[in-house]
Amino acid sequence: MPYEHLRVIRDEPVNRRKKPRFPGFPKPADTRQHGRALQASLARVVAATEEPEPGFDERRLLRINVVEGFRPEDLEAIPGLTVVSQEGRDVALLFSSEAALALVDQRLSTLARDGTVTRGDLLLAIRGFDSWRAEDRMGTALVQLGLSEPHESIVDVELWPLDSSRERVAMLVAFEAFLTLQRMPILDRLNQPSLLMFKLRVSAQQLTALLNYRDVRLVDLPAQFGFGIDVFQVDVNELPAVQPVPEGAPGICVLDTGLAAAHPLLGPAVGDTANFVERGEATVDTDGHGTRVAGLALYGSITECMRDGFQPTLRLFAGKVFGNDGRDQTRFVEKAVDEAVRYFHETYRCKVFCLAYGDRNKIYDGRHIRGLAYTLDRLSRDLDVLFVVPTGNLLDHDLPDDALEDYPGYLMQAAYRLLDPATAVNAITVGGLAEFEQDHDAQRYPERLETSPLARRNQPSPFTRVGPSIAGAIKPEFVAYGGNMAHHHLRRRRTTQRLGVISTSSRFAEGRLFDDAPGTSFAAPQVANLAATVLRYLPHASANTIRAVLGAHSRMPGEADTLLGENDAAKLALCGYGRIDSRHLFESADGAVTLLGEDAIATDHHHFYELLLPDDFWHGRRRTREVSVALAYCPDVKTTRIGYRAVKLSFNMVEADNLEQVTGWFNSNRVEAARKLQEASTRVTVTATARSKGTLQCATWTFKASGTRRLFIVVTRKDEIWYLHPEVPEPYALAVTFRDLENLEANLYVQVRQRVQQREQARIRARG
Repeated sequence: MPYEHLRVIRDEPVNRRKKPRFPGFPKPADTRQHGRALQASLARVVAATEEPEPGFDERRLLRINVVEGFRPEDLEAIPGLTVVSQEGRDVALLFSSEAALALVDQRLSTLARDGTVTRGDLLLAIRGFDSWRAEDRMGTALVQLGLSEPHESIVDVELWPLDSSRERVAMLVAFEAFLTLQRMPILDRLNQPSLLMFKLRVSAQQLTALLNYRDVRLVDLPAQFGFGIDVFQVDVNELPAVQPVPEGAPGICVLDTGLAAAHPLLGPAVGDTANFVERGEATVDTDGHGTRVAGLALYGSITECMRDGFQPTLRLFAGKVFGNDGRDQTRFVEKAVDEAVRYFHETYRCKVFCLAYGDRNKIYDGRHIRGLAYTLDRLSRDLDVLFVVPTGNLLDHDLPDDALEDYPGYLMQAAYRLLDPATAVNAITVGGLAEFEQDHDAQRYPERLETSPLARRNQPSPFTRVGPSIAGAIKPEFVAYGGNMAHHHLRRRRTTQRLGVISTSSRFAEGRLFDDAPGTSFAAPQVANLAATVLRYLPHASANTIRAVLGAHSRMPGEADTLLGENDAAKLALCGYGRIDSRHLFESADGAVTLLGEDAIATDHHHFYELLLPDDFWHGRRRTREVSVALAYCPDVKTTRIGYRAVKLSFNMVEADNLEQVTGWFNSNRVEAARKLQEASTRVTVTATARSKGTLQCATWTFKASGTRRLFIVVTRKDEIWYLHPEVPEPYALAVTFRDLENLEANLYVQVRQRVQQREQARIRARG
């Protein structure tokens, strides 16, 4: 019997987090020698850059290599040093005046002579000085591919997004004057709080000038979006009856190549379409990708609907933000996405957006988050919306010749990392799973053994890209069906025919209502469909709550678990938290109960929750029981700090005798002891260290032995030093599910509901 999900209730008190004492950075064995080495390093940099690079003022851009964990803001204690960015865990970039360089040199002389100096802790944490060179400003695609045309190519130029509004304006004025002098046409501009970009047309000679301009952070090739690998058409002769969309149905918005809105399976659900490419075009989908994505976003699984009938329960919206023909290179897709999201959110209150493509020219290299991902992170927080994006695809020529034998090992290569915007920490990223194993030839000639699938059903798609994102954040969070590949032994080539995902076709007027295509682009809308469907049951849910409830119902597919064995890093990089189980996603049942809660936590505080599990959950014969916890939040972000997230929330689940024991552990900084007590005593799917690196954190604990336990969840917040608003409570959502997997007579829901009601009544009485 289905029931509405219950509330999870926070316990009192709310306690401040006791900060651990900082042990300090390791000191060099010989401080005098360290001072001499640093002084020589600084002298080499100054000598090599006697003529400072052009910029909006006279300061030098100085690269300072520091010990890992050092806060670059501390260097601003030296007058004349201004932090520009942190480009790695041990690299800080600063603007430095000549007076500041002289002061640093003077202090290094003192350190070299005496072994001590004023603010010597700063100098001892520095490993060396260097300059920021032209090669440091080259993006991955530019390094690998070079300019497409030596005399006239389009490039994306990222400037340092300075915090000072006065300096930012001065930098923009100076840079545009530089472009005019160099005769580089400006095609588009993008100005966001932590992202400042220009799209330019340049020659090889002009590119050299750009790469030696001090205020340029990065130059790279423009977006090249990857939509799929191959397409196979499926004929359908009879049109299933389409039921009308229910009144008040939540919306789902697809941002893609447009939409064939007259498709007989999509048309009845379409609310609005709009074009944001600015070419005077209609919103029609000439590519076909947007229509395929829309069918999956609306229905979830076309193959199931072909069997059970088409019943749209969502209202479909579509924004054309990319034309997929190369002509839109003159405009930033970030701007089109920003405009589209604001339009559909403000006009129709859309909360779930599917952006099903990835930029092949922006493979994540472990450095800062790039333009589109940052745009999604910022919009997610500003508007309380949820984006669902794919990991991106490998093309056939990316795969090794021995892919059949080397699968899935080859997927873990650094070159196969995520594509922008899959790195966005506040969005949901989806990887691919194989659904079908027989390709076109294997189905036509079943007696022959000419082809072999690279992956088996529910194993990672052979072309799915891998995480993690910045600072090790788990990406993708989820997986869904994205397609498969097969190796043809006689022809010595790979094929995807009849191994992709079936969806609606833009060529329906030719009699083809459906087509088939492989790619993680078609995995993402399946998850977006589930996210939007949550709003049918929880119409006022925040984006955090949607993410949390999806996470609490995710499980690693058994086939993928077996394939990857004990390689936990590969499991997280390929599958994240797994595939979403929709059986009890929207409503609880007698033996599967979900509790949801939202709150906001102050900096350096703990929140405590006791899980009100009934005795029946623990007692009885030895059997498998699961408790899953998911935490979701949407922090402010900054591209110029390695600590990209302004706020870091985390949770631990611990077993204790009472609430006082739990608060004692966390208030006396014995968190590790409490964490090990719970995570060592049962099988946990994702450790606290691994999950805490992302903004969606999920874990499942498995219990088999009988015996009553008291379980508590502890949510903790700490902030980055650069965050300007630590006084603002950070909102978060919590979802907890527990399931009795082997007791068919379980009747947990009524007992839990009764306990929740008793706790609420007791709290009301206590408040008097």
